Amino acid sequence: MSDASDEELLRRARNNDTAAFEELVGRSRDRVFGVALRILHSEAEAAEVAQETFLSAWRSLGQLSGDQFSHWVHRIAANRALMRLRHQKVANQVEESIESPKFNARGSLIESVADWAPTAEGASLDAELRRAIEEASQSLPESARQVFLLHDVEGLDYQQISEITKDSVAALKSRLHRARLAMRAAIDRFYAEKGSEP
Repeated sequence: MSDASDEELLRRARNNDTAAFEELVGRSRDRVFGVALRILHSEAEAAEVAQETFLSAWRSLGQLSGDQFSHWVHRIAANRALMRLRHQKVANQVEESIESPKFNARGSLIESVADWAPTAEGASLDAELRRAIEEASQSLPESARQVFLLHDVEGLDYQQISEITKDSVAALKSRLHRARLAMRAAIDRFYAEKGSEP
């Protein structure tokens, strides 16, 4: 490594000095990789983000105003990692989509709902049910879980949730409906299992 300052290396890199750019990369590589790793929790993904970051930085050197190369690439890496994370969440939501309920021609729910009447076991059953509900809410896709907790647990209305999540009210209603169906199915399974125990 040379004794040149980042500013000097940046000036030379802007004049197509690849050795100067490589030295800038070497000085900021660990920080860029670190921010991507903290966001993505995957070394392979973080390495890809770091590579994309430095490629983007090389292509956009002329657009950098000022001399803060390390801050600039840190911000690029954070943005790229967050975009990748959002893309992963969208892909996971599609994969984890919850089956919609079935209705007959009159609009009534076809699926039967289990009897939730409490049994004599009382308090211990309630504690087990609370654990089952907590596990079920943890298994929801993140966006559905978020709406479920904000609306049904925290008591916020759709407009307030929309302001927090930046999603439309219609999308929030749909997610909440799917979350409630998943929670109902988990509770039904809990009671079915408890009913089959001796």
